[in-house]
Amino acid sequence: MSADTPRRIALLRHAKADWPQVSDHDRPLAERGRKDAPAVGLKLAETGITFDLALCSTAARTRETWKLAVQELPSRPKTSYEERIYEASPGELIALLNETPDEVSDLLVIGHNPGMHALADVLSGRSEGDTLARMTRTGFPTAALAIVSFTGSWKSLEPGVCTLLDYWTPKEH
Repeated sequence: MSADTPRRIALLRHAKADWPQVSDHDRPLAERGRKDAPAVGLKLAETGITFDLALCSTAARTRETWKLAVQELPSRPKTSYEERIYEASPGELIALLNETPDEVSDLLVIGHNPGMHALADVLSGRSEGDTLARMTRTGFPTAALAIVSFTGSWKSLEPGVCTLLDYWTPKEH
């Protein structure tokens, strides 16, 4: 693929988690999260994007979100469980995305806040319609999804180069 290849990134915050007496990394989804995860999977399917790769945090709540969401997709992308997503800053997340192989056009990242919201915000130099205003207003709740696009190699991904194409939350729909 050439340097002018269009690429899309879906940034998904895990669904609502429970607070049992376990480590933060081991927290499972709450009942509402188990309802919202398939809904966000349906939204992902509705986009018509065929993801080449999914990068999922190793935390229990992100793995459970992905397990429930992926069942709604027409095809399952290759999935890589990446511990560096957990508690990552936007800069750390961009560095991770810069490692994506250039044969990947469309990427899904399942992670946590504040990283997912901050990454969507920092990458989006432009937005379509009211997507940025809606994302700013709602603050990226659990199971929120932002889709950004850019043109170029993954190594060229940096702040401000993306267009925010879509923003969705279970509460809005």
